Amino acid sequence: MSKIVLVHGAWHNGHCWKEVSDLLAKEGYETKALTLPGNGEKDSKDVSYDDYVDYLVKELSVEEEKVIVVAHSSAGHVIQMAIPKVHTKVEKIIFNNAWILPHGKSQFDFVPDEIKYAMREEAKKSGTGAIPIDPGFVRGMLATKASEERFNALMDILVTQPLVIMETPINARDFEVLDIPKVLLYCTQDVSVPPGAFVGMFRALGDNPIVQVECDHEGLFTNPEIYTKGLLECIRM
Repeated sequence: MSKIVLVHGAWHNGHCWKEVSDLLAKEGYETKALTLPGNGEKDSKDVSYDDYVDYLVKELSVEEEKVIVVAHSSAGHVIQMAIPKVHTKVEKIIFNNAWILPHGKSQFDFVPDEIKYAMREEAKKSGTGAIPIDPGFVRGMLATKASEERFNALMDILVTQPLVIMETPINARDFEVLDIPKVLLYCTQDVSVPPGAFVGMFRALGDNPIVQVECDHEGLFTNPEIYTKGLLECIRM
């Protein structure tokens, strides 16, 4: 069985994958849940986008066999930058409601101006260049289907997010030419972007398969059983 490398998005870290990892382990899969620089509990927020890319390249390059990479949310464009540098180590890519960007664009190029402005102001006020965690944003946009208990547990895990992940334009050219199987695990109850936006980003890569699960944007944490069932389908196809 292929090893599964799990890559989190903004405000998250490797801890958010614990229940998914446990469920995958019961099916015989080994997992590695990464924590990007700046997102560890005690990490400095003074990181660059290259730090994300270099970290992911390093983690993948040490694998002896090809792995399956799962990218959630903002991790979508990070792996667009990293995987071309270590593509011989990757068997399949599973995007999960991920930001897959066109060449020369950043995530903020597709975010409403009022949200960009608010995040930049909060990052400035923080003194660290990182965006604080807004419980209203998490509840209203990300973990919309979570019970109060699950919501509170998620808030205990999330960390402030270095702004650089939002503002850096990416070079998508090298990723576009890679011949690696790609699947979208699509959480259908996600309201963090306009309807169909994540599907549209994925379709821009070609006619690749899509597996749907009834989860919100935080399905990996708020509904890990349903999420993992869909993830296993992606892995095995």
